[in-house]
Amino acid sequence: MIFPRRSHDRKEPEDLAGRDDPYNEAQASRIYVLPNMMTAGNLFCGFMAVVNCIHARLAASAEDGLYLEATAAGHYRFAVYFIFGAALFDMLDGRLARMGGRESLFGAEFDSIADVISFGLAPALLMFCLILAPSTEFPWFRQIGWFVGFVFLLCAAMRLARFNVITNPLLHRGKKEASKDFVGLPVPAAAGTVASLVLFLLKLGEADKSLNKFALVLPFLMLLIAFLMMSRYRYPSGKNVDMQTQTRFRTFVGILMLIGVVLLLREIALLGLFLFYIFFGLFRHWRRSRPLRLPK
Repeated sequence: MIFPRRSHDRKEPEDLAGRDDPYNEAQASRIYVLPNMMTAGNLFCGFMAVVNCIHARLAASAEDGLYLEATAAGHYRFAVYFIFGAALFDMLDGRLARMGGRESLFGAEFDSIADVISFGLAPALLMFCLILAPSTEFPWFRQIGWFVGFVFLLCAAMRLARFNVITNPLLHRGKKEASKDFVGLPVPAAAGTVASLVLFLLKLGEADKSLNKFALVLPFLMLLIAFLMMSRYRYPSGKNVDMQTQTRFRTFVGILMLIGVVLLLREIALLGLFLFYIFFGLFRHWRRSRPLRLPK
């Protein structure tokens, strides 16, 4: 004879009844292993990106131009790769949480804190140390570099805070999201634009070339990216793309060709893709906001 297990915890029925409520204390603070391991990986990559920015400055000031047997350019490249690695972990943690139905308020807050480091502080340092670094041609970059970097960091932090507010379950009880688009430029895309720009500038440096007068556009581009993070412009999220997504043969071949171009022309192609994504949102917003013209 099998006797049912008797629970000695009087609160267990209440806990079971409240598991669907995201504001149940146990549910809200629950730590799911796989999604939060991905978030920890995101935070680690962000930390290492910051460390490599510091190493790059130490290498630039060293007599032999090396620090830990790497040049400043090498350390900046490592910082960029860590930012891209953080973006990969950031994508995986959300996917794993949604696939397993293991989303919690703790996970959302932990993810945003990690994103502030990986996609806020690390790109801001790249901006200050390299993109808007003091040069003989534009020495006044020294005075604005720190300010532009801080504005980027501030907008990234506020963008993440706003995202947590507008996606809070309390605001969507019994309702489904009408749109999968991001409201404002997503922070990983903004950081990816900065990172790809660093790769492009390093490639120019290897070829003994520079942007010359075009470098004057950089502060305005960085401020535009910061503004777009806090804007109401909508950007496609790709959340609908999963293992069951189908496409046409021509689209599939086009995607393969695009991947091939990115692999061949990494620095130029990556920057081009991120800039296309940024201005696609601007163009789409402009088209939707245009008043309709009635035929005469």
